[in-house]
Amino acid sequence: MARARRAERSSGDAASGDERALELTRRLAALLAELGLSEVEVESADVRVRVQRGSGAPAPLPAPVVADERPLVADVVSPALITMEAPMVGTFYRASSPTTDPYVQEGDVVKEGQVLCIIEAMKLMNEIESKVAGRVARVLVENGHAVEYGQPLFLIDPQP
Repeated sequence: MARARRAERSSGDAASGDERALELTRRLAALLAELGLSEVEVESADVRVRVQRGSGAPAPLPAPVVADERPLVADVVSPALITMEAPMVGTFYRASSPTTDPYVQEGDVVKEGQVLCIIEAMKLMNEIESKVAGRVARVLVENGHAVEYGQPLFLIDPQP
């Protein structure tokens, strides 16, 4: 089962855009299974689609499609959104301690340099700051999960 997320578009026919994104997602999911890839991403002028397996190691080649295969996740986001990526490998934390509120929630307005989260690496707590001012459109990682270098953590809609 594929799950698609779409950010609002500033122009164009949303219905035909949705159909185009859905068709592209289906094609990418088929390509993913056919080639045994764990992730594939395509970007055009107005849309970016990323399809990846739920988690775990990539499927062995050849990768037959079976009913119990992990679900696919597809992201369709506006290219105007800024992706905050993990600058290191570690454990992602949304708050400074388990009993405090998260640094940011989806919909919060943030300033450039504001702390968004913490990544624990080798017993050191590293505060991750926003590189732009804007509104947090999406939190992409769950609290306490491991993150890889370059993994998207947040999507931020920059303010003009």
